[in-house]
Amino acid sequence: MGQVYKMKKSLYEKKLRELQIELVNLQEWIKAKGLRVVVIFEGRDAAGKGGAIKRITETLNPRYCKVVALGVPTEREESQWFFQRYVAHLPAAGEMVLFDRSWYNRAGVDKVMGFCTEEEYNDFLRSCPSFENILIRSGIILIKYWFSVSDEEQERRFQSRINDPARRWKISKMDLESRRRWLDYSIAKDTMFAYTDTKLSPWYVVHSDIKRHARINCISHLLSMIPYEKIEHPVIELPPIEEHRGYIRPPLTEQTFVPDVAAELAKSQDKMKTEESDSNLEDDDLIE
Repeated sequence: MGQVYKMKKSLYEKKLRELQIELVNLQEWIKAKGLRVVVIFEGRDAAGKGGAIKRITETLNPRYCKVVALGVPTEREESQWFFQRYVAHLPAAGEMVLFDRSWYNRAGVDKVMGFCTEEEYNDFLRSCPSFENILIRSGIILIKYWFSVSDEEQERRFQSRINDPARRWKISKMDLESRRRWLDYSIAKDTMFAYTDTKLSPWYVVHSDIKRHARINCISHLLSMIPYEKIEHPVIELPPIEEHRGYIRPPLTEQTFVPDVAAELAKSQDKMKTEESDSNLEDDDLIE
């Protein structure tokens, strides 16, 4: 294996900013042309799906770009046609929907963990390509990403979450069990690709051991999948504020403000800098 080059943070942030501006242009085009876009994000736990979705949506209008991350199906949903609860979240004209996991749960966690019967699993593999073909023929632009992470990198990320109080909630018993059944998931993924990686609806694999690279690669590819043009908008000018016309603001003492914790932190920060500066001067005197 050759040398692995990693983007520096400064280059990554510069390129990400450029891509996010293009995502805004893409969203404006989708709205103007009434396109309907579905993007599926699949992959193992801690593969980086959520991080990529976050960077895609950061600068977009949430009214037209929606993230769907469905939980465990209800008893009523379990009695429905399998794809039914996903159909309810498909986009209207001018919208883009990002599925953070999708109907492919049936081919992954449901199969490995025994949440479906063998008959239900096989029926999904047979019917999924037809379902996606229907979506595409109806005019939906369907793009599917598989985030591929190595077992070593997944272990490192799991351990990082375990040791971080702010992210420990991301680790569940299901995650630990899926880690133990790594090989079973590999077999399930290979079978899923064999049935659903079609010419009309292919899977696009994103190598995600390096998070920054995965995000840049995924967003760049997404932008290349939908031909678009920048829509020019009229120059926006802020109107002047109307005259007060006798308005008198109520006294500030009548309002309840949140404590200014930030100001206190800034004050203590400046005090620490002053003390450090004085200390350095004393050290210089000792050196002389």
